[in-house]
Amino acid sequence: MVLSYTDSDYTRCRVASKFYLNLNDKVSPMIASYADYLAYLEADRIAMGRSRQPPRLLIQDPTWYYQRLLRKHELYTNCRKSIWWLPLRKWVMYRYLSVSLLVGFQIPPNTIGPGLDLVHTGDILVNDTVRIGSNLRMNIGVTIGKGPQIGSHVTIEPGAKIFGEITIADWTHIGANAVLNKSVTEPGMVVVGVPARIVKPNPLYPGH
Repeated sequence: MVLSYTDSDYTRCRVASKFYLNLNDKVSPMIASYADYLAYLEADRIAMGRSRQPPRLLIQDPTWYYQRLLRKHELYTNCRKSIWWLPLRKWVMYRYLSVSLLVGFQIPPNTIGPGLDLVHTGDILVNDTVRIGSNLRMNIGVTIGKGPQIGSHVTIEPGAKIFGEITIADWTHIGANAVLNKSVTEPGMVVVGVPARIVKPNPLYPGH
C-alpha cells in the first residue's frame, strides 16, 4: 500500500493547524458559545479548502452543508438550553438527523474538534463515547467504535476500523482498511494493516 501526499494536502493541513493553534486559548474543547461556533465553522472551512460563501442547498456541497449543520446542532445542544429555544433546537436537530441519513454520516455532536474535513459522502459511523481533537481528516467507510480517544491532526483513510479503550496520538495517519485496536502513543506515525501496525513516520508531522 502506498500513501501519497500532495502539496495542497500539506498546505491545507498547515493552514488549518496554524488557524486553530492561534485560537487554542480561546476555543473550547466543544462549542460553548456563539464565538466558539464561528471559530469551529472557520476552522472547518479552511480544513476543507472551501470558499467563504456557504452552500444554500445540500446538492451544492453535501459534506460542507452537513458539517455546518453538525456545528449548529452542537451550538443549540450546548448553548440554547432554555425552554424558549426548544422549538428551534428540535428543528435544528431534525434537519441535522435528516441530512445525516441522506449523506450517510452518523456522527454524534461534541465528538470532533474544529478543523474537521469529511472528504466524501458515504458511510461513516462514530460512537458517542469517542473524543477527537482538532483537524481530523476522515474518509468514507470509517467506523470508530466505543472508547477511542484520538488526538489532533489525524488522518483516517477509507474503510478503517478503530475500536477499544485506546489512545491515538497526534499526527497519526491510519491507512485504508486498517483495523486498529491498540494504542498508538508516539505522535506522527503511519499505521496500516489488519491488525494495524506502525510502518513509518508520517511525513506531514512537523516534529520529524
